[in-house]
Amino acid sequence: MKYMILIHSNPAFVAEWAELTEDQRRALGRGHAAFHEEVAASGELVVAEGLADPATARHVAVRDGRTLVTDGPFAETKEHLAGFYLLECTDIDRAVELAARVPDAEFGHVEVRPVLDLGGLEL
Repeated sequence: MKYMILIHSNPAFVAEWAELTEDQRRALGRGHAAFHEEVAASGELVVAEGLADPATARHVAVRDGRTLVTDGPFAETKEHLAGFYLLECTDIDRAVELAARVPDAEFGHVEVRPVLDLGGLEL
């Protein structure tokens, strides 16, 4: 089954990041690289990406056949999605075990969410 590990950020995490030394920032990056290599080697990694600042986002809606685009995140919230890992795991317990090793879990929150299998869905 596929699981998304969603990495959340917020102003407190951003403030902590600003206080880190360059060595500490590099260590966090190396932690992500090591985690990425580990889940790739185990065959559990499907894809992983970091996301740009929410201020760079575009909100898209279609109303009456017209595409409406606004700048910025969908909602004005303090927390935002900073990145994700999509993993193929045996069960949610394994996904939680891996999520606990994502370096950001030490500073903030990571969320584990099952991915719906739409394989047999008839529309």
